[in-house]
Amino acid sequence: MYQPLPHRQEQLEAQHALIRSHPLGLLISHGAEGLQANSIPFLIDPGASKLGTLQAHMARANGQWRALDAANDVLVVFQGADHYITPGWYETKRETGKVVPTWNYVMVQARGRPRVIEDAAWLRAQIEALTKKNESARPAPWAVGDAPEAFIAMQIKAIVGVEIEITDIAGKWKASQNRPAADRIGVAAGLEALGDEASREMASIVREAAPKS
Repeated sequence: MYQPLPHRQEQLEAQHALIRSHPLGLLISHGAEGLQANSIPFLIDPGASKLGTLQAHMARANGQWRALDAANDVLVVFQGADHYITPGWYETKRETGKVVPTWNYVMVQARGRPRVIEDAAWLRAQIEALTKKNESARPAPWAVGDAPEAFIAMQIKAIVGVEIEITDIAGKWKASQNRPAADRIGVAAGLEALGDEASREMASIVREAAPKS
């Protein structure tokens, strides 16, 4: 991944936090059938290895898992907040006019060797953990145990697990850090003025990512 110095996010905690907040990762692998990519939700276990271990499951009918079984390396891309940035928000536009549009975004890319898991107990624990993470904030959270056991057992037979011990991880926070302070202030204010959740999220990231004086 292209990473100009101002946009590098090297803090492992921040990288893991983005994976937790945007868990739908694009799993990219290469095998006998060429490149394959599928979006699947991941959990991250930060204590399972030095850089963390990703855990997920996919449909057995999805042929990518067979390629994973023989793969030495895969890439998982986690895309966080993103937003178009207009030159109209820059103070530099008014000063010199020497500005162009850009796109702000945050992203984490993780690499590692995958392990395919068909153990029913592991799969049960994985879907329970994934369900708990996504249901716990709901007023009446659904649990795996709410469904009939025979039905759950049948569903588990239709999936395979994937575990990836991360061997390399990189974060990119492209959030106007390369712009003068006045431009960054204008970007954050312009995003806030749009009023929607995605714009406010990026405005917050721009402020937090500003170079410390």
